[in-house]
Amino acid sequence: NGGRKFSYNFYRGSVLLLTFLCYMGYHAARKPPSIVKSVLRGTPLTPGKGRMLLADGGLAVTATDPTTLNGWSPFNAGNGQTLLGQVDLAFLGTYAIGMFFAGHLGDRVDLRWFLTAGMVLSGVFTSLFGMAYFWDVHVFSYYVFVSVLAGLFQSTGWPSVVSIVANWSGKGKRGLIMGIWNAHTSVGNILGTVVAAAMLSRGWGYSFLLPGFLMVGLAALIFLFLVVHPSDVGHANPDEHGSSSRGSGGCSHGPGGGCSRHASTASLDYDGEELMPLSSKERDLGGGKEGSSREKEVESIHFMDAWRIPGVTAFALCLFFSKLIAYTFLYWLPYYIKSTPIEGRKLSAKEAGDLSVLFDVGGVAGGVLAGHLSDKSGASASVATLFTLLSVPCLYLYRTAGHTSFALNVALMMASGFFVNGPYALITTAVSADLGTHDSLQGNSKALATVSAIIDGMGSLGAALGPMLTGFISDRGGFDMVFAMLYCSALAAGALLVKLVAKELSLMRGGGRSPKPM
Repeated sequence: NGGRKFSYNFYRGSVLLLTFLCYMGYHAARKPPSIVKSVLRGTPLTPGKGRMLLADGGLAVTATDPTTLNGWSPFNAGNGQTLLGQVDLAFLGTYAIGMFFAGHLGDRVDLRWFLTAGMVLSGVFTSLFGMAYFWDVHVFSYYVFVSVLAGLFQSTGWPSVVSIVANWSGKGKRGLIMGIWNAHTSVGNILGTVVAAAMLSRGWGYSFLLPGFLMVGLAALIFLFLVVHPSDVGHANPDEHGSSSRGSGGCSHGPGGGCSRHASTASLDYDGEELMPLSSKERDLGGGKEGSSREKEVESIHFMDAWRIPGVTAFALCLFFSKLIAYTFLYWLPYYIKSTPIEGRKLSAKEAGDLSVLFDVGGVAGGVLAGHLSDKSGASASVATLFTLLSVPCLYLYRTAGHTSFALNVALMMASGFFVNGPYALITTAVSADLGTHDSLQGNSKALATVSAIIDGMGSLGAALGPMLTGFISDRGGFDMVFAMLYCSALAAGALLVKLVAKELSLMRGGGRSPKPM
């Protein structure tokens, strides 16, 4: 803490950059498993035979060398895809469960220390997965154990960075800012894919070591330079800061003297009526000392009270299905590309990994446009539903026609990423931040990490289920059944928001709302 050394905009820019790099690192560390799947799986041997013929008629080396085309035990067995899915479940299941507790804990501790510790330990366990290559580990329980702990420490990231960014961001243009900022997800996926694919020729263990080391290095940056709250450097809260330079336009001053916008968006009041506080306890936001210090200490919101905020349950369940789709692609797309001939030719593991980054390229554009449309219309649920429903024909065409042409495969992959990641990015960022600063909370800033954790925690349960089911289903029914699961998930995600969409459209038709202030 101390006086102001730099301007508010300088600090806000540094926070956006540092949290961008932080969560980019988190996602880069999640990507190696999808890249090495095809190497670990290899080509299953016929039981009782020690050698096999490759597709081109050449003789493969024997299975006694675990680093060969025959895969890596135990994942090269007949149920290898199921085992790979179970490793995904170990990571993502723990991540999902940890998310609920991480958000609640994040509301009560110093977020800079919390993030730093989570990043370091996440990097350590990511690297330990790769060390199995150098230590010649073939015990399935080792991979499950390391994945469980890696997932646990990965859960520290999201509630923390959303809470920190919201501390520095006013509500105006939140969807666009968050849409651009949320590109860290896709940029991290792309970086993790490129690095992991490039390292495959050296040995699959290196594909985990580099992202793990990257996490530790980024943790040092976060610890040294991240400013969690404006008051830590003598600045006012974002809305108060904005009101001092803009006058009172668009703001009303409450009893505490702070600037708070009236609920002008459907995303902030889905019931279309005056909202009552979740607790009768008074929450004092500043005692008239406008812009001088962080708001007085308030109690963290109760976990069950957070579920009662209008819109939280619907968006949390919608994100369950949205992340099921997104993480199925995150963990299985390179494997799917490698196993599916394009124009009659199968790609190598590196080529498949490199090609899969186009899904995330489309995802960057989808997240930005979804955020922009949400800002312009104020109808977050409608935007999310539109993107979700449009993803169904894209996914269907990608499965049925993507293999016929390389150019068509690229176009459909990018379109699928565009529509799949759009609502995923919108809900996990702008919607979570809006709901976490809902008027019913009367300015309780400590609720934000809890709300973010609930929404993304539910999403992460879907993220854990999708890759696991993909391994199980593809072993038995092939990828046609996997894509059928994805179609149904997209339709379910859209259906969950129908009630909120109806209220948004009713408000717009009745002239009872206006677009978010630009």
